[in-house]
Amino acid sequence: MKIKPAQRVTLLPPYLFAEIDRQKNILRKQGKDIIDLSVGDPDLEPPAFMLRELKKALDLPAIHRYPPYQGTSEFCESIARWYAETLNVKINPGQEIWSLIGSKEGLAHLTLSLVNPGEIVLVPDPCFPMYRSSVLFAGGVVHLMPLRKENNFLPDLSAIKPSVARRAKLMFLNYPNNPTGAVATRRFYEEVIKFARKYNIIVCQDSAYSEIYYGERPVSFLEIPGAKEVGVETCSFTKTFNIAGWRVGWVAGRAEVVQAVGRLKTNLDSGVFMAFQKVCSLALKKGAPVVERIRKIYQERRDILADGLTALGWRVQKPQATFYLWAEVPGCDSSLQMSKRLLEKYYISTTPGIGFGAQGEGYIRFALTQDKKRIAQAIERLKNFKV
Repeated sequence: MKIKPAQRVTLLPPYLFAEIDRQKNILRKQGKDIIDLSVGDPDLEPPAFMLRELKKALDLPAIHRYPPYQGTSEFCESIARWYAETLNVKINPGQEIWSLIGSKEGLAHLTLSLVNPGEIVLVPDPCFPMYRSSVLFAGGVVHLMPLRKENNFLPDLSAIKPSVARRAKLMFLNYPNNPTGAVATRRFYEEVIKFARKYNIIVCQDSAYSEIYYGERPVSFLEIPGAKEVGVETCSFTKTFNIAGWRVGWVAGRAEVVQAVGRLKTNLDSGVFMAFQKVCSLALKKGAPVVERIRKIYQERRDILADGLTALGWRVQKPQATFYLWAEVPGCDSSLQMSKRLLEKYYISTTPGIGFGAQGEGYIRFALTQDKKRIAQAIERLKNFKV
């Protein structure tokens, strides 16, 4: 019997990081020591107080039952309190917050809950590949917004033709940005809000890296007056507290958008494990000192890698946020050729910029998810690098 997957599945490209894992595993089976700077999977341990709280929560019989679809009242109220105390933003926990099984899941479900077949979605290029995949899965049409160095990796809204903007339903943004490490300005968000109002576009700002910054806190989209009228932001505990496997996040903002996501999710999943919600609620309340220490660790790694690459002739700018370096490819190699060369000759795994979109060509992304000794070892291996 011949099995044919649904057409929506055949339209999806192979997932970038799955292919990178396959290549790494081949070399590991050959006994090669791979320094993995490719995937943004935090290597640091979760904070000790969160693990202690999780162990206590697991002893509560009711914790293992189905959770409330929206999220526990404790979870939603802790998020609303965090917005009020950290960003001076008022969020209604009953209507303007919904729990997510990680922001990746939430972003995909948000697209499905809002976008009809044939409707345009404005997607940054380069970007986290899932944005494009979620639009294809919903039957929407991707319209790319180039992110270029000369514009500080912010999309030029004036370059979007009115005929496109009038047909657009949704705009994805992601700042601090993966893969470029760029941050958005207050002025840029004000332009986004004005643009969204003019063309009746819903804005979704992916804030997965909002707490990984060096120096001043990046501006939050929801901080800007009028933002909650036109959109939402999604947030994740993954990068902030090193709990990638737990899958916990939230969407907050315009109530109608949040409730549309919730209506879809109640039909497709059963919410976030209540023990995780309980622990993450506590983390928002008392985790700030721990996160500050985490930022210092990433900053030290950033400086070792950026300074080392610069000394070797690479062109790389230190990011003000995220745990990525977006380095220009030296010489004439494509990003794919360079990434392959780094892996096969120097046993350093990176991510080629082309994997994030056509505008990513000419760049390599390094993730700061190895300790400083391993990063220094990678620099040492690259001392024999020849363009």
